[in-house]
Amino acid sequence: MTAGAKIRVLVADDSAIVRKVLSDVLSSQSDIEVVGTAPDPYVARDKILSLHPDVLTLDIEMPRMDGLTFLDRLMASHPMPVIVISSLTRSSTRSALEAANRGAVDVLAKPGGPYSVGDLKEELPHRIRAAALARVRRNIASAMPDSDVTQPRANSPAVSVLGGWKRNCIVAIGASTGGTQAIEQILRQLPSDFPPIVATQHIPIGFSTAFAERLDGCCSLRVSEAKEGDLLRSGHAYIAPGSRHMQVVRSASGGYAVRLHDGPKVHYQRPSVDELFLSVAKLMSSAVVGILLTGMGKDGAAGLLELKNAGCHTIAQDEATSVVFGMPREAIELGAAVEVRPLHAIAAAAITALRVRTSHAA
Repeated sequence: MTAGAKIRVLVADDSAIVRKVLSDVLSSQSDIEVVGTAPDPYVARDKILSLHPDVLTLDIEMPRMDGLTFLDRLMASHPMPVIVISSLTRSSTRSALEAANRGAVDVLAKPGGPYSVGDLKEELPHRIRAAALARVRRNIASAMPDSDVTQPRANSPAVSVLGGWKRNCIVAIGASTGGTQAIEQILRQLPSDFPPIVATQHIPIGFSTAFAERLDGCCSLRVSEAKEGDLLRSGHAYIAPGSRHMQVVRSASGGYAVRLHDGPKVHYQRPSVDELFLSVAKLMSSAVVGILLTGMGKDGAAGLLELKNAGCHTIAQDEATSVVFGMPREAIELGAAVEVRPLHAIAAAAITALRVRTSHAA
C-alpha cells in the first residue's frame, strides 16, 4: 500500500446482509475503500488475485470451503492481513481464535446480540487501519496445533525458577493486534508455579472467554477470564474480559485482587492496557514486571512509563517480532521500556527480572 492511498478491503461473508453492513461501515471512512465482496472462499480467491486488496475480512463459517481451510491456503500461497469477523457462538469464537493462531491478525464479532452495529462502526475502521500496517509472514504450516481445552495440560518448560517468590510479585501484560499469539507464546514458556499474571488484550466481548480457555489448554499455568474480586494466585493468569476494564487492587488479606469496571474507553479501547498498568503502578511494588506487546496506537505506553517510574521492571516487544509496532514504539519513545526484547526472549527476561527483584527483597 502506497503512502496516502486508501486502504483497499475485500469483504468475504456468506451473508448478503453482513456484507452490506460491513461495506457500508467501511465505505463511510475517507481512507478506506471496499474494492469488492465475496460470498464464499472461491470467489474471494479470485477477487484477491484480480483486485489486490490490502486487507481481507473473513467469515469462518462459509459454504464450499470453511474459513480456516481457506486461511491456511491463503497464508501459504498469498499471505496478507486478514481480520476474522465471526459470530459469538462457542464453536465460532474458538475457531476465530484458532484463525489468529494460523495467521489472521485480528478477530471481531459480527453485529448482533451484545455487539451492535454501532460498536462495529467504531471498532472496525480502527482494526482495518491496524491490519493494513501488519507484518504478515508466509505460513508453511500452522505454528501450533489447535489447543482443545480437553487436551492434557502441557508439561512445565522449567522447574520452579523463583523458589520463594514474594506474594507481591505480579506480571502485567498488554497487547492488541497480533497479541493473542504473542501472549500465548509467552505463557507457554512459563512454569506452573510462576507468580500471578494479569493480561489485557484488545478483544471483543465473547472472544476473551474462548481466548482464556485456549490458553488454559496449552499452558502449564492455569488461565481464566478474570472475574470481579478474583484473588491473584501464583500459577494463574487472568485475562481481562472483553469490553470491561481490568485493574489490580489490594485485597483485604493484604494480597491482590481483580477489579472490573465499565468506564469510558481509553484510547478507543475497553479493556484498556493503561487501565491495567496504571492500577498496578499504584501498588508501589518493585517486584512487578510490565510487558507491552504488539499493537496499534498508544494504549499502554503511558501506563508502562508509570510502572517504570514506580520502580517496576518494564519490557517492550521489539519491532522485528511485532505484528504492529505502534504500542511498543510509543512506549520506547517515551523512555518507558527498561528492556526491548524479541518476542521469543520476553518470558526469559521476565523470569530473570523477577528472580533478581525477589532476591533483593529477601
